[in-house]
Amino acid sequence: MRSHGDPAWKHDGVRVVKADQLDVNTAQTPGMNRAAAINFARVGAQKLWAGTVTIHADAKTGAHHHGHLESVIYVIRGKARMRWGDHLEFTAEAGPGDFIYVPPYVPHQEINASATEALECVLCRSDGEAVAVNLDIAPVEKPESVLWIDPTHPQGAV
Repeated sequence: MRSHGDPAWKHDGVRVVKADQLDVNTAQTPGMNRAAAINFARVGAQKLWAGTVTIHADAKTGAHHHGHLESVIYVIRGKARMRWGDHLEFTAEAGPGDFIYVPPYVPHQEINASATEALECVLCRSDGEAVAVNLDIAPVEKPESVLWIDPTHPQGAV
């Protein structure tokens, strides 16, 4: 263990990645732009990946999953519509300040629900690698809306 005065912390401690230093050379999915801030290559992160994602107005991604990784999406600006399932048969929406959790291997699609405003989000994943597996899925025509149900919201929350 290093002592608090150890100069090695200078370069092995906290890292700040400025907004204009994000790396767009990462796994991409049609319809969205991902940019890495924190990963193994950039800062040595062993167990997480973090960055931004932008989906342009009235656009959507292709269906994809992220392998064994868990994902958390935090909506900064805009309105996100998520579809998921073997045929993207389920849907839910999220807005600024909302968090979205995507479990491993779940086929999903991010949709910008606004025809005029970009959807901007922060994205975190449970490993330092950037896995994006694009899928060829025929989506159902009308997905089922799903409410968030847990012990504190037994009737569901919108």
